[in-house]
Amino acid sequence: MKPSLKALLVIVMTVFLTAPSIAQVKSDYDKSTDFSKYKTYRFLGWVENSDQILNEFDKKRILESFRDELNLMGLQHSEDNSDIAITLYIVVDQKTSMTAYTNYNGGMGYGYGRWGWGMGYGGMGSSTTTYSEDDYLEGTVVIDFYDDETKQLIWQGIIKTTVKENPKQREKSIPKNVKKLMS
Repeated sequence: MKPSLKALLVIVMTVFLTAPSIAQVKSDYDKSTDFSKYKTYRFLGWVENSDQILNEFDKKRILESFRDELNLMGLQHSEDNSDIAITLYIVVDQKTSMTAYTNYNGGMGYGYGRWGWGMGYGGMGSSTTTYSEDDYLEGTVVIDFYDDETKQLIWQGIIKTTVKENPKQREKSIPKNVKKLMS
């Protein structure tokens, strides 16, 4: 296989193997809302106790990451009177990614023949296909902002990403993904 073809194959495989780990972010908001009037927020909690699937460390990481981003936006946390009420919802699904790679060894090649060195046909080629399945967890976090006075939904953000197994990786990926969602 030519070196450039090998490099292209490596790039394509890398994209397919890492694609599940790229965070997908979606958001929507009420276009008539004047967001500049909001100065304070409070967390109402996790919808339908969806946080039960999280350990205490990850709950803390998620809440602190949202607090940090909201503070950077100039909003202050308040437990009593707030302008924005925030709810969080999380779902974790078991997913499987499948990959297949075929290595084809054709019958063409270089070699020594009856009349000297040269290129020729060596008969039938062979191929080997490697197939693999990898299980992973995909997490979806939905954050809703409500006007605390009118109880109307004013903004919703959704992020879907691969859940890292290693706690050290989650410690880095949670704030990074929350930042991406809140931008």
